[in-house]
This record gives sequence, structure tokens and C-alpha cells, in this order.
Amino acid sequence: MLEYLIEKDKQLLCYLNGMGTPAADSFWLFITHPLASVPLYLCLLYFCFKYFHWKQVVLILVFIALIITTTDQLANAFKYGFQRFRPCHDETLINEMRMVICGGKYGFFSAHAANTMVIAVFFSLLLKKYIRYIVPLLLLWSVIVSYSRIYLGVHFPGDILVGLAIGALLASLFYRLFLFTEKKLKLPTKEEA
Repeated sequence: MLEYLIEKDKQLLCYLNGMGTPAADSFWLFITHPLASVPLYLCLLYFCFKYFHWKQVVLILVFIALIITTTDQLANAFKYGFQRFRPCHDETLINEMRMVICGGKYGFFSAHAANTMVIAVFFSLLLKKYIRYIVPLLLLWSVIVSYSRIYLGVHFPGDILVGLAIGALLASLFYRLFLFTEKKLKLPTKEEA
């Protein structure tokens, strides 16, 4: 069964990666670059200051640092634990796919997918009562960045799906821990200030 899933994962990668064109490559290279998301991060920071007391914002930033560190370290543990080659390092695919860029040797699971989903879910939970369409917008952003990794041939679709799932799970757990910590610290809200 596992071999069947791996083979289907490879086929789906080749199909999705094969839909790319040299003209679109620069767009997807931009989307996958971490600096491309800086404007979004600045907007999220602005919304935090707009809707939360500055002490709450400090706690939010501490939690974001913790959650990104946790996600990155977990992704590294999985990559070196499972040692699944990235598509660009898989000799069975070298002649089957478009090589746009190549990353490190191992790719299971995608840290890009996990980190974008962690940000999307955590901030969705924080801001959904203040900003009407924040949830679908952040989830769409995460999916687009994650898809860029398939387009570029650095991750299999399965790497992406597992990364998205782990990111959503970690964000939910850390959000609950954030609420617990905020309550224990008795931080003032913006309305109380």
C-alpha cells in the first residue's frame, strides 16, 4: 500500500510540475521566496497592534517565534528521520520532471507548507472575530506558497499535505497554549486599556 501511495505521489508531482512553463517560473520562484511574504507579516503585525494591547502583542510575537522554531525543528527531524529524497534528488524522476530549482537532499515533510499553515491558522484564530475574510485569505496564501514547492519540483504533493496538516495541528495547539498563558498572566485587553 505504501509503495502504491509513493508511486501515485510521484505521478501527481510529475503532472503538476509538468504544467509549468519557463515564463511562469520567475513568478513561482518569487512566491516561494521567504521575503515575498514580508508585506503579509507586516499587515498581520499591524492588525495585532490595532486589535490587541501591546502586552498581548509581545506574547503573540513570543508564541510565533516558538511555533516557527518548533515547526522547523520538527521538519528537520522528519527529513533526517525518514530520509525521503526530494524529487530533484530522486533518480527515477530526473528525466520525468522539470528541474527549476533544487533544495537539500531530503524533503519529507515540507517546512514551507508547515510554516505557512502555522501562520495562517494561528493568525486566523487570533483575528477572525475582527477581520471578516481573514481565514480564507490566509489559508489561500498558505496553499499558494505550498503549491509553489510542487511547481518548482522541490517537494512531492505528499510532503506538502503532511506539512499543511502538521502546521494546522501545531497552530491549534499553540493557540490554546497562548490563550491559557494570556489568562494566567492576566494581560489587559485593548478595551481595558
